[in-house]
Amino acid sequence: MPGSIGPRSIGRRRIVVTGIGAVTPVGAGREEVWENLLSGSSGFAPVESFDTSRYNVHAGAEIKEFDPAPYFSRLDPQTVGRATQLAIAAARQAVDDADLDLDSVEPERAGVVMGTTSGEPREVESFDDRYVAEELEQVGPEFITRYPCHVIAGCVASELQLAGVNAMIPAACAAGNYALAHAFDVLRAGRADVMLAGGADSFSRITYTGFARLGAIAPEVCQPFDRNRKGMIPGEGAAVLVLEPLERALERGRQPYAEVAGYGLSCDAHHMTAAHPEGAARAMQRALSDSSRQPEAVGYISAHGTGTATNDRLETRAVKRVFGDAAYKVPMSSIKSMIGHTMGAASAIEAAVCALAVATDRIPPTAHFEEPDPECDLDCVPNEAREQRVDMAMNNAYAFGGNNASVIFEKCRT
Repeated sequence: MPGSIGPRSIGRRRIVVTGIGAVTPVGAGREEVWENLLSGSSGFAPVESFDTSRYNVHAGAEIKEFDPAPYFSRLDPQTVGRATQLAIAAARQAVDDADLDLDSVEPERAGVVMGTTSGEPREVESFDDRYVAEELEQVGPEFITRYPCHVIAGCVASELQLAGVNAMIPAACAAGNYALAHAFDVLRAGRADVMLAGGADSFSRITYTGFARLGAIAPEVCQPFDRNRKGMIPGEGAAVLVLEPLERALERGRQPYAEVAGYGLSCDAHHMTAAHPEGAARAMQRALSDSSRQPEAVGYISAHGTGTATNDRLETRAVKRVFGDAAYKVPMSSIKSMIGHTMGAASAIEAAVCALAVATDRIPPTAHFEEPDPECDLDCVPNEAREQRVDMAMNNAYAFGGNNASVIFEKCRT
């Protein structure tokens, strides 16, 4: 009946990606981001948003000259934080890219799920600056409406008038994949007709300081799987995917980029910051099981690939554990070599990459690769993009707290 938010179908609906939006250190919008990633463009530069003179490292992957105003029609972009601005920009791009008329969707049947690592850390930094300066009287009531991480998804919904399921998942660097998984479940169960899913995080002193103290930031560039890799580069960004049932996409004449075949989640339950290959392997195995596919069917793996010594080695071991001999045949690249680690946005941007790899049969490279590492001896697509048929792509994400998430995308066959 009108307004109902209960299931409308029996069984498992086929869920597809019909729109992609992204704001990254190498560009904004699906076409620009994709072409720049394929060309190996780098978003690394000295940090400009705050003074790093007291740090031992100075490189970052910031988004330059971002103007949120063109993406806003209802909310005032000056009243929301930067991560929210990025999220709304990506969401608006995704809706436009999907050629989706939101007026044709019951508001209660359209929702948003977003992931993040830090929410709106710049708002916390501003509060801290006032506290140190003993100027707390200058902290306005808007602070409480800007800094909690849940406001990101809430503001996307408010800007686009989406009154259905709304959730924020702060699952650190796997948050984008967790958001996609939740939105996928909502649609698969028939509880919505359209879902926007993705992730967003802004560049911040808090995040940068944390990784600098861990000794995890590289001095200049990120070199995943390279023998001489020196660490990750903190970044910022947002990506949003429009998900909807296949039959709905076809009814409105929209050809999907890819079908979401399944996902797998796991927790290492091992260590707050050190990953464990068994947990990562379980997520991949569960994704394959959920999608009823064999490892040999995967034609591309979007690696978590942070460029840290431990992560890349453990990820290689986990892939070998799941794929066996097939591990040496499947290309596995890391776009963090170009856009840095965008935290909660990372796996959302990488999900967009997987959908586009499936749609275009092109694979982005691992940039800045110089010397092979015998402990990371898989095909990392070094330095040059590759044209190769990709029937299925796996998106891997591993986060602090042992949170692991793998999502599988495949060519949509109608």
